[in-house]
Amino acid sequence: MGKTIFMIHGMWGSPWYWENFRQTFEAEGYHCIVPTLPYHDMNPRDTPDPRLGTTSLLDYAEVLENEIRQLGEKPIILGHSMGGLLAQILGARGLATQLVLLAPVAPAGILSITPSVIRSSLSIHSTWGFWRKPMRLTFAEASYAMLHQLPQNERRELYNKFVYESGKAACEIFYWFFDSRGAARVDESRVTCPMLVIAGGKDRGAPASIVRRIAKKYQAVSNYKEFANHSHWLMAEPHWQEVAAYIIDWLESPKKQR
Repeated sequence: MGKTIFMIHGMWGSPWYWENFRQTFEAEGYHCIVPTLPYHDMNPRDTPDPRLGTTSLLDYAEVLENEIRQLGEKPIILGHSMGGLLAQILGARGLATQLVLLAPVAPAGILSITPSVIRSSLSIHSTWGFWRKPMRLTFAEASYAMLHQLPQNERRELYNKFVYESGKAACEIFYWFFDSRGAARVDESRVTCPMLVIAGGKDRGAPASIVRRIAKKYQAVSNYKEFANHSHWLMAEPHWQEVAAYIIDWLESPKKQR
């Protein structure tokens, strides 16, 4: 089986946040490809490209699909948060040998608006017209939703790397019931490769209760693992090594544990 891993970052991110995982997987002989989503290749202090605000999940998926098809082989697809939803979409298109979803965003059909999720992004949901604008969390929201397991000084350092995100994509995720195109919809019957779904027991942005429902959606092919003492920033918060090691063990298991 191929050892190419295609790592998809999530909202407000870019390839930098895969650094720990990339080094770890490459040390195990994996070839890591870390794409940048459209309009995310920017200085966080600069004004974002206005086209970002109306970029759809389907636009992201199309760009990623084209990159994968140019590889000449199907990779393992590893996605975090929104990248986890994009991994589901790409998996349904038959583009992966294995899927690993880290604290994934839920596809259409799974209601993911919980009190902690709303608190995590209240400034966005309360801004009129956010669905057509580039947007970004406040530092307080990012700390609460994703970075609360990190020391205070590291939270600020990471937050300063966050770029803007598509308001349209956020709307398609959170308010999928209004989206006539169904950008966040995934047909689970079309996902036929093995899937590992990982949740953090202390995650506020993608609560484990929601991630368990995602794993259940794909129960014909999925394995679920919950790290009780982890939150959303699974690839860089303290003890991230145990998450990476678990993924590697699962990928290399000749018989996936059910």
